[in-house]
Amino acid sequence: MANSTSLAAVALSLQELLNRCFVELELLDPDAFRARPVARIVRSDDFGQIGSTPGSPIRFPTLSIFCYRVDVNRTMRAPWSAVAAHDATIHLPLDIHFLLTPWDSDPEAELRILGATMQCLEQQPILAGPQLHPLGRWDQRETIQLVNEDLVTEDVLRTFDTLPSDFRLSVSYVAKIARIDAPDEIDHPDVMTAVRGVTPSSVSVP
Repeated sequence: MANSTSLAAVALSLQELLNRCFVELELLDPDAFRARPVARIVRSDDFGQIGSTPGSPIRFPTLSIFCYRVDVNRTMRAPWSAVAAHDATIHLPLDIHFLLTPWDSDPEAELRILGATMQCLEQQPILAGPQLHPLGRWDQRETIQLVNEDLVTEDVLRTFDTLPSDFRLSVSYVAKIARIDAPDEIDHPDVMTAVRGVTPSSVSVP
């Protein structure tokens, strides 16, 4: 069953999917990219260190994967709560919002990266089985759907206002529905308490 690592596992699954797609697309069409990009998970601080060092996550050419919001899925919350009442397991359904941004040395190259990204997610909108990163400890029946999120330009501009970077052309996708499953009570092992200076003694009962 998916556990608390499912958030990270979804991001890693998306990263692996996109990198596989970029390799396959370049094999099918050598002119698809100026140079093949690498999809990388990033955090907000990385937007202020673009290409500053060889180890910077955002360097040309890159597709950054930025998780900017995680929501509880209100539609599925009630049904999974009913399931929890029967199996004594917490089920928390989540929607994970990703901002995907291409980075390269010129606008044409960035548009190529963005086009390849959207083509990939249109062709493979479902993550299941071996496509899901094992970190999540997924149930074999679990799937994640990748859906384009309809963000208006003002929403994207507001997002970049909070980041240490100027506005960049980006698209947003939502991973539905990741789930955190966990027992509703943690089993604590029995603990033996030792008292200093006291020696256990046996008592015989007639």
